Amino acid sequence: MQQLVIENKTDYIEAMMKKFKLVDVREQYSELIDEAETASMGYLDFLVRLLSVEEEGKKSRRYERLLDKACFESTSKLEEIDYDFNPTIDRDKIEELGSLRFMEANENIIVIGPPGVGKSMIATGIGRNACKNGHRVLFVNAKALVDRLHDEMLKGTLPETLENINKIDLLIVDELSYISMDKERESLFFQIIRQRYEKRSLIITTNLPMGRWNELFTGQLAATAILDRLLHHCHVLSITGDSYRVKGSKYSVKTRKDIE
Repeated sequence: MQQLVIENKTDYIEAMMKKFKLVDVREQYSELIDEAETASMGYLDFLVRLLSVEEEGKKSRRYERLLDKACFESTSKLEEIDYDFNPTIDRDKIEELGSLRFMEANENIIVIGPPGVGKSMIATGIGRNACKNGHRVLFVNAKALVDRLHDEMLKGTLPETLENINKIDLLIVDELSYISMDKERESLFFQIIRQRYEKRSLIITTNLPMGRWNELFTGQLAATAILDRLLHHCHVLSITGDSYRVKGSKYSVKTRKDIE
């Protein structure tokens, strides 16, 4: 085989890495060569090292892009849950859901509890895990979602919007509480539930027990139709106890007193 003769190897390396979009290898190859020489690394091991660096870099950048598009309202992680503060939160169940096996089975999650007990934190933590595993996630307030769908319907762009939402692997609808939908908004919300049924996963957080969901919709019949699809393949988490925000407030007061 005829060996390629290159006058300026550095320029050639830079050009080829830019051409093939090897971002991380391009940034680190000098250090990686030094590392390989120090460790007397063989050609095969060195090649594996280069590829692994690029792979990790691409995963990291994809994760950041997915996080940005998910529109989370906080940076909460499942590891940050204080189970000692609220023993009603089932640690084993949360860790199981955090493994994302529910998504493989196209199952749903409903998190029920009073304000401040960690419902959104749990939903966000699971959503961030999903992003880390390369899934598309969208976190959206329930009222904002139905209002957006209604606006899109009036503009005549609802089909495109529904199609885009349907591409989301995990849809998180936060705070399905204290809103009263009219017939049109109720129908739009039902379309979201129906198009995801047994196809893609959904997480809903709410302050209302399911026996009171008729207060959200136009009546018990509509609530039953929606719950029927949601609960068919669903994990229900019911949380009680004190608010994390109250805990934080008490801690802040204690800290100020300690300082004084």
